[in-house]
Amino acid sequence: VQLQASGGGLVQPGGSLRLSCAASGIIFRLGTMAWYRQAPGNQRELVADITADGTTTYTDSIKGRFTISRDNAKNTLYLQMNSLQLEDTAVYYCNAKRYFDGTSYWGQGTQVTVSS
Repeated sequence: VQLQASGGGLVQPGGSLRLSCAASGIIFRLGTMAWYRQAPGNQRELVADITADGTTTYTDSIKGRFTISRDNAKNTLYLQMNSLQLEDTAVYYCNAKRYFDGTSYWGQGTQVTVSS
């Protein structure tokens, strides 16, 4: 299983970024996909996830600003991030859970830096 995250970068407060995660080696459409993030000195935390049927959940701090989505035809997970804040600075990781046993796989992470 390979998860290739991209789309991170440097953005000013209030700006937007769109993260992508291309998956291979897994039956993408059947599993729950998620974005996590880890800021320096902090534990990795769940940002948002999306089930096979499209049900989404978000952590409170990003509700109304971030949108998780998936394109099963392209085996790709997305995270649209709007109204970015300084505290959104972190390495963002995509995660895939294998549908039949819940085995978790991680991408390599993409850095998001929000700074003026």
